[in-house]
Amino acid sequence: MLARWQGVLRSQRWSDGEQTREFESLWAHMCGREAVAFDNWAGGALAAFDFIGVEGATVLSPSNTFLATPRSAQKSGAHVIFYDCNREDLCGAAGDFIAKAEQHRPKAAWIVHVGGHIAFDIEHIAAYCREKGIWLIEDCAHAHGAHWNGRRAGSFGDAGIYSFYPTKTISTGEGGMLVTANPDLARHARSYRDYGRGSHYRIKGLNHRIHEFTAALGVVQTKRLDEIVAWKSAYAHRVLDPRYANRVHLPDGMVSGYYKYIVFEPLERSTGKVYEDPCHEIMKSGDILPNTEWIAKNHWCVPLYYPREGC
Repeated sequence: MLARWQGVLRSQRWSDGEQTREFESLWAHMCGREAVAFDNWAGGALAAFDFIGVEGATVLSPSNTFLATPRSAQKSGAHVIFYDCNREDLCGAAGDFIAKAEQHRPKAAWIVHVGGHIAFDIEHIAAYCREKGIWLIEDCAHAHGAHWNGRRAGSFGDAGIYSFYPTKTISTGEGGMLVTANPDLARHARSYRDYGRGSHYRIKGLNHRIHEFTAALGVVQTKRLDEIVAWKSAYAHRVLDPRYANRVHLPDGMVSGYYKYIVFEPLERSTGKVYEDPCHEIMKSGDILPNTEWIAKNHWCVPLYYPREGC
């Protein structure tokens, strides 16, 4: 790690250099999509919505998520409509998603992979969005290393946004990564993060560049992502699963990144909840979302940390 930082210092290029390219290359290879690095998750989300053009339009968002998810659409000029989650996986429910989409005709929508696993209804929701021409953005902030029958989080919709905040499985202190199979969206994102460079009159971006010291941290950690997820998965299956029958049960073929190990029973020793307060309550939308409200009161997280001696 220190050797990489020394190389950055000697290069005198502290932003948008070799470390950033390598960091992006690792995520592109893993996800099978183009990857564009940002200084944080929000930069990637704002770039995606700027490309789609959601100002004055409707964007669907689950309520069981961090406030950043709906707020990114709101800050992009969209009207946010909340939809409910499933109790089984805490992620967006296809039934309520489709009902809200039929009623409100959104231009775009969020789906959030909560706790490290992929949303169980992702394929149903993604197929509906393709049929109806709705842009689907995956919030992959928790889903480092997650895949379902070989498909990585971020590869089901039009784009996926990862976070590298300090609590995440892969952390750079702050940082984000947008992945997409749409080359026009990828080009827009690269311009947006750099003040709209190359398209100043069309793309009204600001500075969301990731610097080389941060990217170097990302490179080193991403190379160990599979190792970290394998250790957490083995520990979950060997030690925790026999103790907690009332938990999130993964479908066949799904590998979770185990950002959280979620159970539906009170714990004396817990790392708390994934989300304490639903977004529709925080933003006072007036919605009634029974599953989201039930989840907020009835789930807890079992401690599951990669051992320090392995770091």
